[in-house]
Amino acid sequence: MNRFVVLYHTEEQIAMDFLKGSAVMIKKYVYGTPFPTDAVVLDVQPSTDALPFFETDQQGTFTYSLSENDIVYGLGEQIRGINKRGWQYVSWNYDNPNHHEDARSLYGAHNFIIIHGAVTFGAFFDYAGKMEFDIGYTKRSVMQIQAASNNLTVYIITGESEKDIVKQFRKMVGRSYIPPFWAFGYGQSRWGYKTEEDIRTVAKQYQDAGIPLDSIYLDIDYMERYKDFTVDTERFPNLKGLATDMKEQGIHLVPIIDAGVKIEDGYDVYEEGVQNNYFCKNAEGGDFVGAVWPGRVHFPDFLQPKARDWFGKKYAVLTEQGIDGFWNDMNEPAIFYTEDRLADTCAEIEKLTAGNMGIQEYFAFTGMVAGLNGNIGDYDKFYHNVDGKMVKHSEVHNLYGMNMTRSAFEALQEISPEKRTLFFSRSSYIGAHRYGGIWQGDNKSWWSHILQSMQQLPALNMAGFLFTGSDTGGFGCDTTEDLMIRWLQYSLFTPLFRNHSADGTREQELYQFSNVEATGKMIQIRYSLIPYLYSEFLKAALNDEMMFKPLAFDFPDDAMAEQVEDQLLLGNELMIAPIYKQNAQGRYVYLPEEMMLVRMHSSKDYTTEILPKGHHYVSVGLDELVFFIRNQKAIPFAESAENTAKTDYNTIQLLGYEGSSYELYTDNGTSPNPEDSLTIKTLS
Repeated sequence: MNRFVVLYHTEEQIAMDFLKGSAVMIKKYVYGTPFPTDAVVLDVQPSTDALPFFETDQQGTFTYSLSENDIVYGLGEQIRGINKRGWQYVSWNYDNPNHHEDARSLYGAHNFIIIHGAVTFGAFFDYAGKMEFDIGYTKRSVMQIQAASNNLTVYIITGESEKDIVKQFRKMVGRSYIPPFWAFGYGQSRWGYKTEEDIRTVAKQYQDAGIPLDSIYLDIDYMERYKDFTVDTERFPNLKGLATDMKEQGIHLVPIIDAGVKIEDGYDVYEEGVQNNYFCKNAEGGDFVGAVWPGRVHFPDFLQPKARDWFGKKYAVLTEQGIDGFWNDMNEPAIFYTEDRLADTCAEIEKLTAGNMGIQEYFAFTGMVAGLNGNIGDYDKFYHNVDGKMVKHSEVHNLYGMNMTRSAFEALQEISPEKRTLFFSRSSYIGAHRYGGIWQGDNKSWWSHILQSMQQLPALNMAGFLFTGSDTGGFGCDTTEDLMIRWLQYSLFTPLFRNHSADGTREQELYQFSNVEATGKMIQIRYSLIPYLYSEFLKAALNDEMMFKPLAFDFPDDAMAEQVEDQLLLGNELMIAPIYKQNAQGRYVYLPEEMMLVRMHSSKDYTTEILPKGHHYVSVGLDELVFFIRNQKAIPFAESAENTAKTDYNTIQLLGYEGSSYELYTDNGTSPNPEDSLTIKTLS
């Protein structure tokens, strides 16, 4: 189709031209003096015409009139459904472990939306500070978007479809991070693996149970008093030897790195940061002090290129011991308290508790204690040095986690230029997708969090985050055996596949449950599916596409598909419809076309059934996986392996409709540029 740029002046004209298939373009609108976020890599010149679609005012409010049937997609990592109508969302990266329906902010700021209706277009609000999206919350028919200051850049993207708009946006913000092949294997993690022996026990127990495993994660317990780039040699006397032994078993160790640097004389990271002015400053010009796991800490100024380079090269302390994967945490940055706010709070609490506390005093007491963690006022107290100018952190808050991950990614390109390193982060902004993946944060062992994770996937893919997944089984609270199995049946399809839990919760390694046979078979199925999942991941990354899509993206004329919020298309061949309710023995599924139902009890024991388009009730036992292959499609399916290194592509068979073919993407799984070893092969 021929494409050309048209300058639009009215919404009606845009709608008319869009329906003709001619509205394909990206336009940029600059307000005030925006801070450079580095989210966009494409050179787009500012437009001189009026911003279409939205009404604006001098305070930086963007207003859009919503029709009754408009759908709003996007915002990446947020609560609620695929359609974001009916709630108020705040882009403010926040250490929030309680992902209730009334939450406004989680760990990422992904300010990209697509409005689908009579007029369909995308909008990216490139702003590093706090931003509110009222999407029919205050008034159902009105969307209002408000930046904390009127200094931002707005990109409007029109196209032939939602998928086309996403593709243009993804080209604009740059290629998504591609991890090493081994990162697609199953990972076991727990805050509470306190010794080398704990790690060896986990590895042996998985081996004895016959459950495949590719990685074991090290939470803060491996560090010396929670200090970055240190190892507690009493509990981990020989980390290098441990890493070597694990790799001989096909297992990679993946340690955590936190943002805060402990204030301690004699600690080289602290002393170097102070000496070179690499830490964020307070209003008086001294190094800002906050508190997290180590106690009092300074925060590296990741907006300084020199500080970023310095901190990133510290990862070599661990790569030299055989580590080739990391997860960055606490990088919103999380702040448990600041000393002045703690002192003020303690003084007020002393007053409140001096007498007989009434109800008002009691609520004030509990509120003050709870308000210490992540208090938004604390982010006004420190500054970044940006080209010699002091910039208040709250104005650039959402960039902090991104630049921490960027720090590691860029440094490891120098330290280990011959291979990919696994990186994923908790906090992010659009642009961080070029440097690493993200996991979906500190969730709970709640059934609703299976659905929440699934509903986040399309929006995260829209924003460029492809390597993502949830803490399988839930991080906080106590899981149950049925919850773990149902969660596995969902997350075995996600690129990042990690079982992670908090210290003090029920141990949830898969061998801890009585039905270890069922959990093990789910993992084995994952390894049989890896050739398909990795291939679809490569296609999405290299072609700026989505791996997970709402049904409506591929079936735009299907009114029912627009309403489906608990099923997803995976690549071009699969549809998933997980169970996310306790004691459910099945669920209703809508098929927008004829599909093949696949019912698996193991990687070698499965049946198939053709179902017509329409509504179906599908039974799903705890010991079986059910998914759907789209009409006249097939997927590569290999023999299971004990780890990714033993994946045998020679065992691949096509699973699906007879006579169908599949375009398989493979590479060597390690080269920094996948295209250097990319192979595209048609299987039939």
